Formats: sequence, structure tokens, C-alpha cells
Amino acid sequence: MRLLLCTQVVDKGDSNLGFFHRWIEEFAKHCEEVVVICLREGVHELPHNVRVLSLGKEYDTWRLTRVYRFLRYIWEYREHYDAVLVHMNPEYVVLGGRLWKRWHKPIGLWYAHKSVTRKLRYAMRFLNRVFTVSQDSFRIATPKVCVLGHGIDTALFKPDIHTESTELRIVTAGRIAASKHLLEMLQTLDVLHERNEQFVFTVVGEATTAQERTYKEEFEKAIQERPYRDKVHLVGAVKYHKLPALLRTQDVALNFGATGNMDKAGLEALAAGVPLLATNPQFATLLEPHGLYVLGDATRAADMLQKFLSRPDRPAIVATLRNKVVEEHSLEKLIPKILMNLAE
Repeated sequence: MRLLLCTQVVDKGDSNLGFFHRWIEEFAKHCEEVVVICLREGVHELPHNVRVLSLGKEYDTWRLTRVYRFLRYIWEYREHYDAVLVHMNPEYVVLGGRLWKRWHKPIGLWYAHKSVTRKLRYAMRFLNRVFTVSQDSFRIATPKVCVLGHGIDTALFKPDIHTESTELRIVTAGRIAASKHLLEMLQTLDVLHERNEQFVFTVVGEATTAQERTYKEEFEKAIQERPYRDKVHLVGAVKYHKLPALLRTQDVALNFGATGNMDKAGLEALAAGVPLLATNPQFATLLEPHGLYVLGDATRAADMLQKFLSRPDRPAIVATLRNKVVEEHSLEKLIPKILMNLAE
């Protein structure tokens, strides 16, 4: 198959979307040719059968210029692809759907978010397949949906020798946003502090919108009100390929998200051999049998965390959870499934 991929960013160093560089590499292993149209192009090292076409946001091009370029690219390269996969942005389907249908190009959309927009609903009329993580991560009822799990690079996110520490090393990764419930994480740390637990809390990620920047200010203010303020480190964005090394230095990860989706950051932590304590309902099936899924307040979360860390079978549980991620969410298993369903 020859494939057209439409995505936001092709940049292996991007802290948020750097993972898609590995997706492109994996698609290239299974496709004769891959054409990638992206909103912004950055640093990349891709196989010889991949061609990257940027809409020019890295040069602050006008929106109309980007729309013109997109339409020109899909026309000029129409003989170089047999099918189309759009990553998370139904806008591309809205723009190109009619042409792709006229040219008999199967169209797939990867979408994993609780948000249902008018653009998404309009795009549905052109789509052959929608690929998503779980039943709850795509909120339109349609037989076009294929639930395939996440695409975690389990060769990059893998365990290593774990060094001991006198302090409990806690990490969370992702955007700094209200939906991630970082303030609730501080409430759990309050309980640990009251119990004289020695810890360091590392927050990986950045605020990317005005609303998120407002939340970050609130979060930073709340940190300064804590007696353990010096033990909370906001490290900002971390380049994707450097994230596994940071995770492997930690003892436990937190995911209190309420995004309606199984956060990729939580699965990456598990793949790296870091146990995950989550309140996110999407992790319930995976974590509840091991006492790592929390329903309740900060005291309950602190109780479960301390109980898990005292278990003698903790290494075996960590290994079991990693194996589950490899089996159900690895990138190597995901890409062939997408291509098989898109070709039907």
C-alpha cells in the first residue's frame, strides 16, 4: 500500500507530538511509499520511502496559504498514495474528503478524545474507518469505529536498572491542564507529608493554551502554599526521546486525568517499568486488580499508594503491567491493524 498521512507536526524533538515520528517510521516499514502532509515540519530522520510536505506553519504562513498548499499537495501527489490516514485533525478530512472520495481513496481517521465537534461530525460522511483507543475515546456511535488500543513505542519505553532512593520519587507527565487534576495530586501529597513520607514530585509538561497557562499559575500558587514546596519540580517540556530515561528514575507515576481517554503518558510510564496510580476511569480494568486504581479522596489515594509500595510482589506486578501494555498497546502491533482495516 502507498499511504498519505496527514498530521500536525513532524518533529522528533517535539514534547507533545514527537511520538508521531516513530509512527511514520513504522508505517514506512509496511508501505511501499508514505507521503506526509504536516502543519509544521521540524527535525526528522525518516526512511527513504517517506516524503514530508509542510503547510508552512513553522514560517507563520497565513491560514489561507496553508489551505491552498494542502489542496495542491493532495492533487499533485494523488498518484503516490492509495489510501489516506488523518491523525486527530478532522479538518483535513473536511478539506480533502470530497476529492479523496471522488478518487476512490479509502479514508481513515485516528481520533482519541471525548470532544465531538461539528467538524468531526461533518468528516464522518467521508470516512471509511475511525481508529481509536477504547470504546469511550470516540463518542459518535458508528459501525465505522475500530478499537485498536494506543500505539506505544515499547522498544523506546522499556525498563532499566532501577536505583534506590531514600525519598519516594513521584512523577506525572502530560499537559498542565485542569483536566489532568494536578491540584488533586497535591492533596494526595498533603496526606503523604502529614504522614512524614519523604518524597520528590516531578511534573513533566507545559501549558499550551491561554486557559492552561491560567491553570498553571493557579497550580504554581498552590505549590508555594505547601510546606514541601521545594520538593515539587516543574521541569517543563521534555523531548520525546529523552522522556523514557526520566521515567526510569521514578518510583511511581500518577494519572488523575479526566479526559475521557486512556492517557498515552500513563501507558508510557507502565511500559518504562514505572507503576501507575490512576483515578482515570479508562485505567480501571488494567489497574484495579493490582490495587492501583483509586476511587475516592486524597486519603484513599495516599493509602493505596503506600500499600502498593510496601508489597513484596511489586516487581512482578510491574512486569505484568508492562507485558499487558506490550500486548495491547504496542506500536508494532497497532500499525499493521490500521493498514489492514484501511485496506478492507
